[in-house]
Amino acid sequence: MYRRYGSLFRERCAQWLGRIQPLTAAGSTIVRLAFGRALGRLRRPTRRGIVLTLVALPAIFLLYVLALVPLTPSIGNIRKARVDQPALIVSADGKLLEQFKPVNREWVSLRQISPYMVDALIATEDRRFYEHHGIDWTRTASAALHTFSGDRQGGSTITQQLARNLYPDEIGRAPTLTRKLREAITALKIEAVYSKDQILETYLNTVPFLYNAYGVEMAARTYFGKSANQLDILECATLVGMLKANSTYNPVLNPERALQRRNTVLGQMDKYGKLKPDTYAWLKRQPMRVDLALQTAPPGAAPHFSAQLRKWLIAWADRNGYNIYADGLVVRTTVDYRLQAMATQAVAWQTSQLQWIANDAWNERTGCWPGNDLFQTFMRQTAEYRAARDAGQSDQAALRKLGMNPTFVRALCRTKTQVQAGFVAIDPRNGDIKAWVGSRDFGEVPFDHVQQARRQPGSTFKPFVYGAAFADGAQPGDTIVDRNVAIPVSGQAEWRPTDAEPPTGRPMTLRDALAYSRNRITAQLMQKERPEKVARLARAMGVRESPLEPVPSLALGTSPVTLKEMVSAYSTIANRGAYLEPRMVTRIENRDGKVLAEFASVSPVQALPAAAAQTLVDVMRDVVSRGTGAGIRTRFGIRADVAGKTGTTQDNTDSWFILMHPQLVAGAWVGFDDGRVTLGNYWGEGARSALPVVGAFYDMALRTRVIDQDVRFSPETRPRAVNARKQRHFLFWRF
Repeated sequence: MYRRYGSLFRERCAQWLGRIQPLTAAGSTIVRLAFGRALGRLRRPTRRGIVLTLVALPAIFLLYVLALVPLTPSIGNIRKARVDQPALIVSADGKLLEQFKPVNREWVSLRQISPYMVDALIATEDRRFYEHHGIDWTRTASAALHTFSGDRQGGSTITQQLARNLYPDEIGRAPTLTRKLREAITALKIEAVYSKDQILETYLNTVPFLYNAYGVEMAARTYFGKSANQLDILECATLVGMLKANSTYNPVLNPERALQRRNTVLGQMDKYGKLKPDTYAWLKRQPMRVDLALQTAPPGAAPHFSAQLRKWLIAWADRNGYNIYADGLVVRTTVDYRLQAMATQAVAWQTSQLQWIANDAWNERTGCWPGNDLFQTFMRQTAEYRAARDAGQSDQAALRKLGMNPTFVRALCRTKTQVQAGFVAIDPRNGDIKAWVGSRDFGEVPFDHVQQARRQPGSTFKPFVYGAAFADGAQPGDTIVDRNVAIPVSGQAEWRPTDAEPPTGRPMTLRDALAYSRNRITAQLMQKERPEKVARLARAMGVRESPLEPVPSLALGTSPVTLKEMVSAYSTIANRGAYLEPRMVTRIENRDGKVLAEFASVSPVQALPAAAAQTLVDVMRDVVSRGTGAGIRTRFGIRADVAGKTGTTQDNTDSWFILMHPQLVAGAWVGFDDGRVTLGNYWGEGARSALPVVGAFYDMALRTRVIDQDVRFSPETRPRAVNARKQRHFLFWRF
């Protein structure tokens, strides 16, 4: 008899041993040796050996449990986990910009949840919930016996399930003894910290329900279009039924299974007296009714800014031992809520205007028609085209079939021809980012055209060339002959910059060349200053992340950069040549207002001599007074002391405009995500696409006195006219 039962016992112990996941090398070795010795005694079982083994195994098991205790969540962490305390992102003027929530959840108290939900949950998942202290020993023993005999069953209480929901990484979900022990230990800790009602509240607010709905409040809105306190018995039973397996009992995709599971929950409620007499028979005959409405968290006032800030804050919190989702941090940012609203409005207004033009240029009769070579290229890039080819259709057959599908054509056309924009404003005096708009609609396009997009800056890069020249002693009145040039590049190739106007053959001042954005003059000046030097200056002034290719064409902005880098570099110009790293956060506080960290502006670094920066500002005043950016004065009536530069890249792919004011520097990029889509020669120019965004923004900011109309660049300088006989001419050899 001993041999027969000893063989069965050895087999079961071997199975348990295989499930043990060692937590430390030492602990694992001790446990395995102990189990090995115990099993060794059972190879030739005796009455005394079996008794000793039965005594030793519980002691070993207890040691193993004790070894797991410090590896489960601490009491302090459990106390913080119950209620969401997300980081609050606050603007410089005290307005809430965003809350950093880990998931799409709205926490509600137990009083705000239908009592039917609690009844259904307890009747189905843990009928002795109010009687145990985290572990239902009766249910655990029953589940263990079934599992031991090969019929695996779950025995987790609501508290144990909550432990898994709160700490999925620490506890895990593998069907092992170690995981069950960690879960049980954590459940006991939770029961020691929380009341039963707090446990129920926390559980119902943290459990997932598919479709990015976390917690019963979001589940009620998602599946039934109502709040959690309005749920009826059938709806509560449906949601509780999903807890066993969300996908399997999804009432949207698997309504029959969900109905059966709902009725099982109703049966449990009836069995344990949670339903009125004779109501179960009527309830289980009712049809499944679901009104799916996906819930998305509304974006904050500065969603692209917040997305970048979240990455930075997570890194800071990890280094300093904080949790951005649970510790109630208050992050004071540099963004001005008023300026942010103005920037958002300006971007929305201008891109809406341009979209009308784009829709007219790209419709099913013009650009977005199947006979257009470019549109055919777009079609070949779609999943529908690849599926058609995989099915054996030829290229032309696939294009013809897709082209005859108006729904496909309209959807592809809209995707490719959505006008996009980016806008950012920085205070040049301290580097504070005051406004940030990364796209037209964060919900549709979360891609950030301020920080992530690298586009050719076009003529907005020219001030770096002129800044280098002014640093070397050149004056705005110095001249270069406006003529055709051929500049050698690698190998035998030549670069021949052109302008819309034919060359005059006459000297042109540097002031006029920058005001009217003359490419031929700038290219010659670049040859004198050298591409390597101009690239170094641009990096020193703020273009510090994007690589700049030191070639002659760099003068016309051929190396892609980000809008943030360009506005930062222009802020250096406005700050008398001193570079300040852009700043997003001024300080971080805890929920009680105690300052945890402060972030002062970084010490300025002189990137461009102050005199050269002042000269550059003065020359760029002419851009908006009489040059390519004159719309700032004529269209928007801005009379403040401002200076700026337009930019348009080849084929009108990218449109730029950046404007400097002593208190604020702002810039905009406008274009399409696919550079092959353009608005044409007229609307594609920076003066017509990007300038209105900046102009509308400054108009609002000046009218509301968020920035001062009367402040001027200090000291105000405008170089005196140079005597014609003393005027220098830059003469260059013919390349």
